[in-house]
Amino acid sequence: MPDTVLPAELVELAEKVIVANRRAGRTVAVAESCTGGLVSAALTEIAGSSEVFEAGFITYSNDMKAELLKVSHDVLDTFGAVSIATAWAMAQGALNKSHAHVAVAITGIAGPGGGSEQKPVGTVVFARAERGASPDKVVADMHHFADNGRGGVRLQAALCALELLLPEGA
Repeated sequence: MPDTVLPAELVELAEKVIVANRRAGRTVAVAESCTGGLVSAALTEIAGSSEVFEAGFITYSNDMKAELLKVSHDVLDTFGAVSIATAWAMAQGALNKSHAHVAVAITGIAGPGGGSEQKPVGTVVFARAERGASPDKVVADMHHFADNGRGGVRLQAALCALELLLPEGA
């Protein structure tokens, strides 16, 4: 295992993602909000990741989600930054702004503040978009992770995002 300051489980899963996508001939991109680059950092810990990992977009503010990933202000205003609609638009944006075969987006509330009754701390939304897939084939899901601190929520979210980057059957 590489010499890293990242949690071992994160690096091990990132290595699995790199190996499986290399084997499948796929490249990947990520659009991160609440994880702040943690998924990208994990992927780039792996030697040879440049063959698979193409781009990482860290769009923390709504303005950057709109400007860099072309998430509609209407989507952000109507559904909020932490929504399936926003995550889906982020994933599509990452796919459109890269040459990757698959893109995963992560947006959520890591805490300690920022949560609400409808979207408590630990609410994280994920979406995966694949090049050439039907645009109405939305692969997105909302998770409610345990509020075990900001770092804990971010780690759980990064692990889930990496799982979504695995090719089917890997």
